[in-house]
Amino acid sequence: MSEINELRSKMDEITIEMIKMLKTRTEIAREIGEIKKNAGKGITDELREESLRIKIISLCKELNFDESIATKFLNFLLNESVKVQSSNKETHLSIFLKAKSLESKGKKIIHMEVGEPDFLPPQIVKKSLSEVYDKGFLKYGPSKGIPQFREALAKHVSKLFEVNVKSENILVNPGARFGIFTAINTLLNPGDELIVIEPAWPAYKDCALHAGVKVRAIETTFEDRWEPSIIQIEKTINPNTKMISLNYPNNPTGKILPLKLQEQIIELAIKNNLYILSDEIYSQYAYVDWKSILCYNYEKSIVTQSFSKSHAMTGFRIGYTIAQNDIIDKLAKFEALCLTNVSEPIQYIAMKALEADTADNTNTVRRRLELLAKKATEMNLDFVVPDGSMYIFARINQAGFDGVRFANNLLDKGLAVAPGEGFGNYKNFIRLSACQDEEILTEGMNILSENVRYI
Repeated sequence: MSEINELRSKMDEITIEMIKMLKTRTEIAREIGEIKKNAGKGITDELREESLRIKIISLCKELNFDESIATKFLNFLLNESVKVQSSNKETHLSIFLKAKSLESKGKKIIHMEVGEPDFLPPQIVKKSLSEVYDKGFLKYGPSKGIPQFREALAKHVSKLFEVNVKSENILVNPGARFGIFTAINTLLNPGDELIVIEPAWPAYKDCALHAGVKVRAIETTFEDRWEPSIIQIEKTINPNTKMISLNYPNNPTGKILPLKLQEQIIELAIKNNLYILSDEIYSQYAYVDWKSILCYNYEKSIVTQSFSKSHAMTGFRIGYTIAQNDIIDKLAKFEALCLTNVSEPIQYIAMKALEADTADNTNTVRRRLELLAKKATEMNLDFVVPDGSMYIFARINQAGFDGVRFANNLLDKGLAVAPGEGFGNYKNFIRLSACQDEEILTEGMNILSENVRYI
């Protein structure tokens, strides 16, 4: 026992020293974060991280130490640095909250920062709201969702994407965001790695960071029309890589991948036994050829969908996940732990909403996007004409342009836009949302034009 106690004491001493060193490391990370912020640099530096990773792997070979343990620990340290340096990051949601605060004080704000359609949900939703009480959908329910709703969703998805989906492949979520959160927290472990193709909706990174999962960002560029390099993705994959996140039509760029490139990514995921987490909530807003990941019949695919964009039901918080039933079983256990089940009245209303024809929504947003594109062209903004979605991701070619500062200044002028920094290392970009009436969008673009001119 004395020998064990002696060894335990040594372990305790080492652990205490590690905590002291972690504190010092965290303080340095915070200092670096301030320097980066002042210099307008992004938070993560993939090249530097990769260089450190190579050194760690080399050291493990010298020490004859398990590489997987060391690299998972490295990922923990890197994530802690990201957390420290991300605490004050501005996103479309932070601008939205500031805009709402100004509105509560009487200021008029044109909202072009969030993807919230201004049109109402289908009329059948109004009717369903009034009848749900009498229908009796008011109780606790199955964690996976009301059986009738899951069956209706399976038929809807099967018809829409020409695939064979059954009710056991469906999990009802309180919004697609929670579906993404659930997939990452259930299927990945701390120290695992998730590949995200940027620009990207910030929730993928945020959910991963919460789960202790390291995000490896593939940064695409305007010059390459927002297309990732398959070689770059392949080089990023290592033994800790467990999942790749896709979002097409893309938020914020509106990009849809060429089918050949998408197929190459699928093949790469299959070859490396990766999960594919495909966020397809903008599928109704695809204006060129687009193919759901479901069409590839890959057993490790997880697709998230929502009623927020297609049916303009943002406030209802209702979405769903489509996957193999063994994956659905795992996700359902996590969801039951968090919230028991999604509200039955909301599930019933969404089930009835499936009966509505929402084609006009697609046409409306497309017209509005065309208006934004015309106005942005007149302003000489750089952007790739979107293949889908409901946004334009525009670069402002002004020396020293800072999208965060610009977005905050625009609030005083009555316009809210999303800074590009929220979607990755895109400080000189802004995202414009086509979710308002054409007259309001024109007014917003006129405000933007006046302020771009005087930067």
